[in-house]
Amino acid sequence: MITKLDLYKVFCQVGKSKSFSKASKELYMTQPAVSQAIMQLERELDIRLFNRTPKGVSLTNEGSLLFEYVNSAINLINVGEEKILEFKGLTVGELKIGVGDTISKYFLLPYLEIFHNRYPNLKFKIINGTTIELCALIKSGEIDIAICNFPIDDPSLELIPCGEIRDVFVCGEKYKDLSKGKLSLEEMVKYPLIFLEPNSNSRKYVEKFMLSKGIKISPEFELGSFDLLLEFARINLGIACVVKEFSRDYLEKGLLYEVNVLEEIPSRSIGVCYLKSVPLSLASTKFVEILCAANSSLNI
Repeated sequence: MITKLDLYKVFCQVGKSKSFSKASKELYMTQPAVSQAIMQLERELDIRLFNRTPKGVSLTNEGSLLFEYVNSAINLINVGEEKILEFKGLTVGELKIGVGDTISKYFLLPYLEIFHNRYPNLKFKIINGTTIELCALIKSGEIDIAICNFPIDDPSLELIPCGEIRDVFVCGEKYKDLSKGKLSLEEMVKYPLIFLEPNSNSRKYVEKFMLSKGIKISPEFELGSFDLLLEFARINLGIACVVKEFSRDYLEKGLLYEVNVLEEIPSRSIGVCYLKSVPLSLASTKFVEILCAANSSLNI
């Protein structure tokens, strides 16, 4: 069934070609079909659009006026279709990612580089925040996806684990001997403790585990930066609870030592989250695929 839009496309091509036969070749239609389409449009509009002559056709005054609008509209439609194809090919657009400072620095950067190299015309918008803040930003539509510390208890969010991390305790030279044996959690909490702030998802996870063992912590220092945890431990201010995978540089260089505890904290995940009710954009889907393909386990 021929639609009104089809009729206008035929009209526009005839107006450009000034010939039914030439227009039929451009449109891959028969000449009678082109003539029939123009007659149908003229009947529907109740006006003559073309002057027919033995040498071809020319637009009437009314036809010229209509042609200006129809030609502009069809051009806009064509541009819109091209833009859609560009989005499908990931040659334009923006990916809005929410992420915490620590995950951004120690985990995310290599994958941003991989994605950018594959899709150089896509723009990034990176918004930093805590896990709680990022979940709120997802729900408000301000970001497409968030890279967060799990676990997250929110039924409105889809959670995709990308890799495992382990929380461990580390110390500087002053407490180096604690790395040689096995220390119970009860013994360890007698030392000065260095933790992230209480609203941190990482802090909550470790604190919940220790409470399950009947141990309540009272840190000597509560910090807002993961890097400060490492530095405070390095200058012997106490024992810091850190993510082992993000502390390898300090551990491998001998700046910090891992405290061996009898009851290790269970590993947890870093992952992507997004709203269940909103399908991921193509750009977001491709980025998640890159993250998950590279991180069956974290080797940073």
